[in-house]
Amino acid sequence: MISISGLTKYMGGEPLYKGASFQIYEGEKIGLIGPNGTGKTTIFRMIVGEMSPDEGSITIQNNTRIAYFSQSVGEMSGRSALQEVMDSNERVSELASRLSSWEEQLCDPDLDPDRMETILNRMGDDQTEFEKLGGYEVESNAQTILTGLGIAPEDHGKSVELFSGGWKMRIALARVLILMPDLILMDEPTNYLDMETILWLEEWLRKFKGAILLTTHDREFMNRVIRKVVEISNGKIRTFTGDYDFYEQEKAILLRNNSAEFSRQQSMLKKEEEFIARFKARASHAAQVQSRIKKIDKIDRVELESEQAEMKIYLPEIPRGGNDVIAIKGLAKSWENPDGTVKSVFAGLDAMVHRRDKIAVVGVNGAGKSTFLKVISNQTEATRGEAVIGASISVGYFGQITIENLNPENTVLNEVRGKLPEATEAGVRNVLASFLFRGEDVNKKIRVLSGGEKARVVLTCLLSVPYNCLILDEPTNHLDLKSRDVLLDALTRYEGTVLFVSHDRYFLRELTTRVFEVDHGKINVYEGDYDYYLESRNSRGN
Repeated sequence: MISISGLTKYMGGEPLYKGASFQIYEGEKIGLIGPNGTGKTTIFRMIVGEMSPDEGSITIQNNTRIAYFSQSVGEMSGRSALQEVMDSNERVSELASRLSSWEEQLCDPDLDPDRMETILNRMGDDQTEFEKLGGYEVESNAQTILTGLGIAPEDHGKSVELFSGGWKMRIALARVLILMPDLILMDEPTNYLDMETILWLEEWLRKFKGAILLTTHDREFMNRVIRKVVEISNGKIRTFTGDYDFYEQEKAILLRNNSAEFSRQQSMLKKEEEFIARFKARASHAAQVQSRIKKIDKIDRVELESEQAEMKIYLPEIPRGGNDVIAIKGLAKSWENPDGTVKSVFAGLDAMVHRRDKIAVVGVNGAGKSTFLKVISNQTEATRGEAVIGASISVGYFGQITIENLNPENTVLNEVRGKLPEATEAGVRNVLASFLFRGEDVNKKIRVLSGGEKARVVLTCLLSVPYNCLILDEPTNHLDLKSRDVLLDALTRYEGTVLFVSHDRYFLRELTTRVFEVDHGKINVYEGDYDYYLESRNSRGN
């Protein structure tokens, strides 16, 4: 369906990849993986024609219909959410308009018989295409997709201007899904989605008959959807057949074999070079020396493949603190709406957070998870009740607001030095290097950083201070899969208390020891890990 051959693309004078090739066949579900900045989005943009290869070709089979979901919503205005989705298929809209026009003309009692026959023939062709494209079901399909993506039926008629950026992303995703193309390109489709919506999208994509090329930082989503991996690493593109877990196993074997082959060749070359050095001055060995020199020159050198650089998180020693970390008593929060009415987020919350708990705060979208974390970390005031921080407890907070509060005109180095005033410049540089800010990277302005880089700046500051309680709102957002694994390892080793919100199921399963479910304005406490919570909820539902 799509053949990518000899692909080379430069960015800033450096090659993202050189001479890369891979194919996308009908119905394939493919995960495109690689660290941030390796050119995944660039491949999407080249396939849809927004960018061009510097060398090589991208050949697309005739009549292949491609839809692209990117992190750019584009212009949305003047229509309801439902109409925005329905009108996304321009061909269906065009055919609907033409069919309406044919019907009007057929109502003319004075219509010439020859003209009538022409109209009927054209109308038949248009009806066939309209039906094939799902035109007769477009409204019901749009409603189903919007509802599946978490937009309630009563909001389908709401003007798109009234939706926030995150909800507009869902409408943009619905616009892509309703097209039912031959190939869907998806750049981080699970960003801004809650767990229920991720599960719905996962199931939709599994049933989708067309091909998918997607990039995501959600390991479980990748494993459940894809059956092939295209990896970008060290300027090369390599294909693996299987899900993400299989890819990790195969990549580990490949690296071990490469290392062993490199070592064997280096050992052989060393022996040959030692022989040449020892006997090159002896006329009696001249023929042997020349023979070995030619042999070495003809050898295809094995390149040692290095894994991409990873974050390394060195946690500071933290003070022990008391056993009762946070006492939540009758906690309530409400917001005042623009019309003066009051919206209650939650009320009467009671719970105790104990030392070394790793608590996942879960709940449906809009339940108040982020607000709950902001209240107990004093980012916003409670309406009633209190969250009492225990003796000798120091709290560090990570959330969208901490990213937004970065000074855009600061360099990375100056931003972190300002947050770690007692550290020397050399110490700050070492810490930044462990979070992958090396060399001139530390002099980049905050305003030019990607979302993932900004998240790493905040984490650099947060995890370098000896807080003994961390409150983390979506800490894995914008982090690539390797960085997520490194953060997970650090938080697992961390000897303090953690309360966190995440939609990454792998992260939840590996870290959680207790669950606080924010549900209909109250907290349900589950004394077990994330799987225990799921089992208990399912049992309760039955």
